[in-house]
Amino acid sequence: MLQNNTTSLDYMRLALEQAQHAYEAEEVPIGAVIVDATGAVIAKAYNQTVKLSDPTAHAEILAIREACRLIGAQRIPECDLYVTLEPCPMCTSAISFARIRHVYFGAEDVKSGGLVSGPCLSASAALHHKTGFTKNLLAAESTDLLQRFFKARR
Repeated sequence: MLQNNTTSLDYMRLALEQAQHAYEAEEVPIGAVIVDATGAVIAKAYNQTVKLSDPTAHAEILAIREACRLIGAQRIPECDLYVTLEPCPMCTSAISFARIRHVYFGAEDVKSGGLVSGPCLSASAALHHKTGFTKNLLAAESTDLLQRFFKARR
């Protein structure tokens, strides 16, 4: 658990560690970390769609489920999410439903992103809660891991 002098870069590095676990498990290398208002890491996850045979088992969804279970609530408005790739539309909607305070993400996903790219749900009236976001946090490292993963599969 990191606290006190921990920075957003430290939390994103933890998300990158989760993405590395996904890479090693031959899952799309995306990692996520949820931090509460005290700075405690309360959930960590990586993509597990193949392992769990579940198309919704994205890192963000798994981390949100764990954080909500730990807190005992369906909404976690005092929490921030760190994720290595811009959340897709499904995850962006889940982030809104969970009322996550702020999302920090690494690489933008111009093809399948849902927060600022693609359908740009952050600007949509369809979302009940508008989360704050910061993009391009350790984007080069996130992009590199994703590119290595997909290059190895071609």
